[in-house]
Amino acid sequence: MTDILDDLAWRDLIAQSTDLDEMRAVLAAGPVTLYCGFDPTAPSLHLGNLIQILMLRRFQKAGHRPLGLVGGATGLIGDPSGKSAERVLNSEETVAGWVERIRGQVSRFLDFGEGPTGATMVSNLDWTGPMSAIEFLRDIGKHFPVNRMLARETVKARLDTTGMSYTEFSYVLLQSMDFLELYRRHGCVLQTGGSDQWGNLTAGVDLIRRVEGGAAHALTTPLLTKADGTKFGKTAGGETYWLDPDLTSPYAFYQFWINADDRDVEKFLKVFSFRSREEIEDLVKQGAERPAARVPQRALAEEMTTLVHGADETAAVVAASKALFGQGALEELDERTLRSALAEVPRAEVPPGELPPVVDLLAASGLCKSKSEARRTITQGGVYLNNAKVESEDAAPAPGDLLHGRFLVLRRGKRNVGGVEVTAS
Repeated sequence: MTDILDDLAWRDLIAQSTDLDEMRAVLAAGPVTLYCGFDPTAPSLHLGNLIQILMLRRFQKAGHRPLGLVGGATGLIGDPSGKSAERVLNSEETVAGWVERIRGQVSRFLDFGEGPTGATMVSNLDWTGPMSAIEFLRDIGKHFPVNRMLARETVKARLDTTGMSYTEFSYVLLQSMDFLELYRRHGCVLQTGGSDQWGNLTAGVDLIRRVEGGAAHALTTPLLTKADGTKFGKTAGGETYWLDPDLTSPYAFYQFWINADDRDVEKFLKVFSFRSREEIEDLVKQGAERPAARVPQRALAEEMTTLVHGADETAAVVAASKALFGQGALEELDERTLRSALAEVPRAEVPPGELPPVVDLLAASGLCKSKSEARRTITQGGVYLNNAKVESEDAAPAPGDLLHGRFLVLRRGKRNVGGVEVTAS
């Protein structure tokens, strides 16, 4: 059986843990049941959540049994960890809908086959919903000394600033009860999460010890940041990369990895890829020797897009990425993929009717700062319309040039791509 802890340590995926030696002995003794929880605070999980989903997958591939927990109950409350102000509470109907979407997202990454390592999905509303307030206070609340809860960093930070409601103050009790219930129902002895969850995880470990007298473990991953100091999985403008293709297109998802900073790509390969240590080291070496080729970025982009969106979508976005830069046939791209690709580049919109000259489109899309610069660039032979070189300053696209009856692809030089879309009148 694979030594999962050694692999996680090499990948820099261990931030905090309970006794690692004891955990290693437990893992070596046979299949261990572990869980990670995902609260439905949005209609989709995002790239940050992917780290935890893949942790469950790594443990399963190493011979252990993962439980994916969706917070049907805790999602109604809101985790105060890492938040400077009270969360806005969503309706029960909204949370219920998000629970099902997130359940489906997590399920795609795990193997639910028969046997000792077959995964299970659960919702904490199953045991929290039927419980009365009196039962909760007597059976769970009595095990949480108030002085220890007030000493928690999350609580202290909020009490010193915006304050905290009793609702959020009680969140740690609910998450700890989850661990206790999974310990009882499934023999779960390990919980994983991000390092901002350490207090919640260890509170569950302590609750199991107090109530059942049993031993349980906790393991967190580091919070991931990029070399430029920004939060992983977000754009410079704060936009989040979602796992739902309707919220972040497969093309945009692929481009996120392709555009990874050279300083980040080794870290990303270790954290997200399932390639071996030797394969990753070889990719990093190729990246250092030929940085312009972006070999590690391309390998990572294809692996992650295939993992999240499937092989067919990956093939489509790879073809689109090549075609936009003159290395493939634009006409062969389906409309959805082309639209998604052009949404990621400078773009101009024009009304139906006679199409403006290319000079106007270059300026309107932002590929050129002015019409005079556009004319100059055309004269120098550096402008392409649908990958065909524009020969004349007076050139204008014809209706037959429109891809799928509505799109044009402009390119300035080898690397600067823009788009034009004919919008409805």
